[in-house]
Amino acid sequence: MLKAKISNRFHERDGFALATINLDHLVKLGHDQAFLTSYQAQDFIVADGRPITWLSYLANQPVDLMPGSDMVTPLAELAASAKAKVALVGSSEAVLQKAGAELSRRVPGLEVVYVRAPSRGFDPFGAEARGILQDLDAQDIGLCFIALGAPKQEHFARLGRELAPRTGFASIGAGLDFIAGAQRRAPRLMRKLALEWLWRMLSNPLRLMPRYVKCILILPGQVVHALRLRMDAGAVRRES
Repeated sequence: MLKAKISNRFHERDGFALATINLDHLVKLGHDQAFLTSYQAQDFIVADGRPITWLSYLANQPVDLMPGSDMVTPLAELAASAKAKVALVGSSEAVLQKAGAELSRRVPGLEVVYVRAPSRGFDPFGAEARGILQDLDAQDIGLCFIALGAPKQEHFARLGRELAPRTGFASIGAGLDFIAGAQRRAPRLMRKLALEWLWRMLSNPLRLMPRYVKCILILPGQVVHALRLRMDAGAVRRES
């Protein structure tokens, strides 16, 4: 269903913004109004992490698991099929060059025509961001992969919907780093067992352990909220 909608957007030259929500984003959304505003500007939101899918089932509003890292190649295939030109924004110049070459190898016919690693301290609403978006619009870019991390990538996509309305923006976090081999993803077995978070935390505990602690702390409240949504929906159905 989502692939069909995105394919139609490419063929109709109608832009979009796609975000992948996870528990870390939920933590940020609870206290960052600007981030919430940028999320509300997204056209599509998918689940990046099994806790999100579990919560969706509790709420009786199930969504499919679709981590940003797993979306890159399928989105590139859709872009190639529609002959939509592709841009890579974020990470580093070396990573983007390697990722572009690897994507072109994986997806015959893919046109990666724009690569830009923003400067240190990049402001997703600032002059540099606006310049990049003007480039994307002028070059008729159909798909822009954004690898800036949250919340910068969602902010950039929000501005992009205004300044480059024909471009589809996909916020994919470390997706390009994985494709370029700059970061190693968790083994497939750990991903199947929903332990990719543990792999990532052990790879950089000083940076990621505090983040995951915050994620764990919000889970009870999110479970209660999901159950309330389920009960509210059931009450509405009974009344109707």
